[in-house]
Amino acid sequence: MADVAALAGVSGQTVSRVVNDSPRVDPATRAKVHEAMGRLGYRPHRAARALRTGRTQTIGLIASTLATVGNSLMLQAVADAAATRSYALVVVTLGTRGDIASAFDRLRDQGVDGVVVLNEATDLARAASTPDDLRLVVVDSPPDDRFTIVETAHAGGARAATEHLLELGHQVVHHIGGPAESFAAAERERGWRSTLEAAGIARPPVLRGDWSAASGHTAAGRLDPAATAVFAANDQMALGALRALAEAGRRVPGDVSVVGFDDVADAADYLPPLTTVRQDFDRLGESAVAALIADIEDGADRQLESVPTALILRSSTGRAR
Repeated sequence: MADVAALAGVSGQTVSRVVNDSPRVDPATRAKVHEAMGRLGYRPHRAARALRTGRTQTIGLIASTLATVGNSLMLQAVADAAATRSYALVVVTLGTRGDIASAFDRLRDQGVDGVVVLNEATDLARAASTPDDLRLVVVDSPPDDRFTIVETAHAGGARAATEHLLELGHQVVHHIGGPAESFAAAERERGWRSTLEAAGIARPPVLRGDWSAASGHTAAGRLDPAATAVFAANDQMALGALRALAEAGRRVPGDVSVVGFDDVADAADYLPPLTTVRQDFDRLGESAVAALIADIEDGADRQLESVPTALILRSSTGRAR
């Protein structure tokens, strides 16, 4: 660090501030220090820093699986947000065993300062003993005083999707729901159910899927032949539904309107382009990491943050005939 300071023509304290991302360094000086670091091949020593500060600047992420699109998008968002703050990321997936206590132990072995718990894994986190030595932020969970919660406004998004279909004149909206154990799926189902109840419309049975396109295809095969509107709890299941309807000779949106949830990158390229509820994965990941690091560094109070959704209108919905 002294060599970097000499080459950049600044004090050792200034180099320390740059290394620790302090805002108290003007951009020109910061650029000089980074240039000197590059020329000398200097890298901050994470282990030495941990001995000095008691923190490793490493966070963990626990997910049931990374095979679902939502979880993989959240992983990318969390990784980007952590990197922006110069934090490393360690990822643990639970697989079929669902042993979250072992996952916490593995992350402790890696010396993480805190953990983000995603989606389906949050049920297990709530049921487990909360680790006293790990800061936790959970993504998508019912309220819990033990940790900060960041969630998408799932029910509000589902309400917007269902209202859109009712406004198009559809007498009833069918629902392809996600896994029963998923908080996100339950909230989307709640938004759909409450909207139909408010409109005085009898609620048809939920067709249950597992987030995959194949399960959406199977569920849509069980649709009432008179159905004219379907709200799927994610875009992959909506994609499977589009294929099932096409195989049954039913046109979208001429015979059946379809809405998804997430607005994945390919949703605009479905046939037809999919009307869907946009979930802001980047903001969700950013909020989760920001809350966790605020807790790690400043002992921030527990909080609940809800990230809004937006209904994106495309060609898969139309007026009921």
